[in-house]
Amino acid sequence: MPDHALSYRPCVGITLFNQSKNVFVGERIDSPGAWQLPQGGIDDGETLEDAFFREMEEEIGTRKADIIAVMDKKLRYDLPPHLSRRLWNGRYIGQEQTWIAARFTGADHDIDLHVHDDPEFRAWQWVPLDDVPDLIVPFKRDTYREVVAYFRDMDVL
Repeated sequence: MPDHALSYRPCVGITLFNQSKNVFVGERIDSPGAWQLPQGGIDDGETLEDAFFREMEEEIGTRKADIIAVMDKKLRYDLPPHLSRRLWNGRYIGQEQTWIAARFTGADHDIDLHVHDDPEFRAWQWVPLDDVPDLIVPFKRDTYREVVAYFRDMDVL
């Protein structure tokens, strides 16, 4: 299928803030040095909130959070061609994300990257929101800059 015929994968992005107003980032297990906020596909028939909590539990091992804001604009990014052919059976050119800000209600020991047999992250840390885009792979940086600006300007915390 030519790239122009591909669609975007519906996805939820998670901007998880701790009590210090820093955000959770995970280092991808398949790409050492590449960090990202938790994110994942929205399954057919699944609500945004259900996808948020499912992805959070799958990727960081906990559901301990309160949703505080949902970005009112969906953001898209395109995968590099070598990835779009390999990921998701080549069905998608990229992702269309709805970003959610949430307050982490647990403690650091509640985070367990190995709760599933196929973990997404190898390491994690809390970082200032404004530092996030510099940690992200280049093809996602514009999207992350929009997320950072949106939630920073909202003063949701």
